Amino acid sequence: QVQLVESGGGLVQAGGSLRLSCTTSRSIFSINYMAWYRQAPGKQRDLVARIFSGGTTLYADSVKGRFTISRDIAKRTVYLQMNSLKPEDTAVYYCTANVFEDTSNNYWGQGTQVTVSS
Repeated sequence: QVQLVESGGGLVQAGGSLRLSCTTSRSIFSINYMAWYRQAPGKQRDLVARIFSGGTTLYADSVKGRFTISRDIAKRTVYLQMNSLKPEDTAVYYCTANVFEDTSNNYWGQGTQVTVSS
């Protein structure tokens, strides 16, 4: 089992910034990758950003240049720095982890709401 605890969501005006955090109960070195997804009302859950065990990152086209995923290995925490936020970034943001011992399964956090007002 892997527990994931997210924090950092909230209400911000367009153009503003937020930083999301996701702390895992497992060592980062046991994790294949961690990622942030988001789901807006009535829409599917989509990948926002992913960071692999070696540090490689990838981003959805819609957030490239605005969002940055990073990690603090000692704190077992992954961050999503979100800048230049737009109303269309409004969604529930979920953290997920994929572990080496079972790469067919992902663990999910409870989600954190991000609302961007225009």
